[in-house]
Amino acid sequence: MKKIFRKIVILLSLFVLLGLSIEHTVAQCPMCRMSAEADLKNGGTNAKGLNAGIMYMLGFPYIILGTVGFIWYRERRKIAEVEQLSELRGLLEPHIWSDKK
Repeated sequence: MKKIFRKIVILLSLFVLLGLSIEHTVAQCPMCRMSAEADLKNGGTNAKGLNAGIMYMLGFPYIILGTVGFIWYRERRKIAEVEQLSELRGLLEPHIWSDKK
């Protein structure tokens, strides 16, 4: 249980760090960049929102993919545990029946 909690804390801190670094990155196509620079030169603030919007659009597919991957991994691990328990039960049951006789 501690390992899962530790992984979740690390994952959340990575997302927070990613969110804090959005302001320093610039990801725009050339036309959008020219439009944003012209807006900033004229005193507008739309360019900052444009950069943040682009970074959020960039991040959401990774968040969704990571969530689906985590759920798949967790379910796969549960299935493996059930299979392992059934194998152990199958190995131990003949010995239990022979001891009762």
